[in-house]
Amino acid sequence: MLTRTVELLREGIEKGQHPGGQIYVSQHGAVIADEAVGESSVGVQMSTETLMLWLSSGKPVTAIATMQQVERGKLSLDDRVEKILPEFGQGGKGPITVRHLLTHTGGFRPFGLDWPRMSWEEVIGRICETPLEEGWVPGETAGYHTASSWFILAELVRRSSERTFSEYVRGEIFGPLGMHDCWIGMPRERYREYGNRISTIYDMDEGKPEAKEWTSELHMTGCSPGGGAIGPANQLGILLETLLNGGERDGERILQLETVRQMTSRQRVGLFDETFKAAIDWGLGFVINSRPKGLQMMPYGYGTHATDDTFGHSGYQSSTAFADPVHGLVVVIITNGMPGEARNHRRVRTLDNALYEEMGLVRDK
Repeated sequence: MLTRTVELLREGIEKGQHPGGQIYVSQHGAVIADEAVGESSVGVQMSTETLMLWLSSGKPVTAIATMQQVERGKLSLDDRVEKILPEFGQGGKGPITVRHLLTHTGGFRPFGLDWPRMSWEEVIGRICETPLEEGWVPGETAGYHTASSWFILAELVRRSSERTFSEYVRGEIFGPLGMHDCWIGMPRERYREYGNRISTIYDMDEGKPEAKEWTSELHMTGCSPGGGAIGPANQLGILLETLLNGGERDGERILQLETVRQMTSRQRVGLFDETFKAAIDWGLGFVINSRPKGLQMMPYGYGTHATDDTFGHSGYQSSTAFADPVHGLVVVIITNGMPGEARNHRRVRTLDNALYEEMGLVRDK
């Protein structure tokens, strides 16, 4: 039980950062903390079984699905995307490969589509029509893609597996690992069965909760591979524990060890990110700790004490999920409040530092 860290999460409610949150921490597979604080929606108590929106903390799920298809010989990292999706090659995007999508070096960031009110086919078609950004050299220019490339990765998985992406991740990732309350696009009847077990997410930029529609039935029954994953923090923790264990859990293997190592090691090093305006290292779908570059307040960082090989991902102004291999540590913190970028960076950094300090894992400055 991380008493001080959980108390800091609770204090965030009083400070107007979030109405509630969950924290899950394990070390070498042993649960250290699995706690919930505050409310999931107005008048509804948060529990460890509440389904929370992961936003971009769910991007690694799409990366894992892609790499499963690579392992099975259905895709190759250095295949051009247009090999599987011919219509993608228009507008100068022909040279873009699967690897470029996973490292955010593709070059088609704009995403102004009315998802989820558009069909899957319409979204894919519009992204394929998007031209390569001016001056962008695929593989050499870098910039975080919030949504566009993740829809394309999911479409590659869909075409190569002949299953919808929602069905694929349930059958090949969430199901085998026992992540039974995790979804990227759920059936309407399941959404209605969950009811108030699904947390609302709130804009807290003015300090007062303003509900967003992102966990509405329309959004949750749609499939957003880069930002629509949902589930309890402790079940997202299962996924990270599986990766720390080399891709296997309780006899179920979702990835080979070498694939896990490839995904969670530096594949993009030192490139300036045109979205975040900082040099951030990436694996394949994972943010690798860039603290060594002096980015103490880097977007999607892991605090002061995380070791250099820490990998994971964070979600827009609300969540962080990472694994520190040196310490065998898994950390998942999900809140339902978005307090603005600067306040969120401070919140996450404070919580990350507190839990390392409580566990006696302080890193020399």
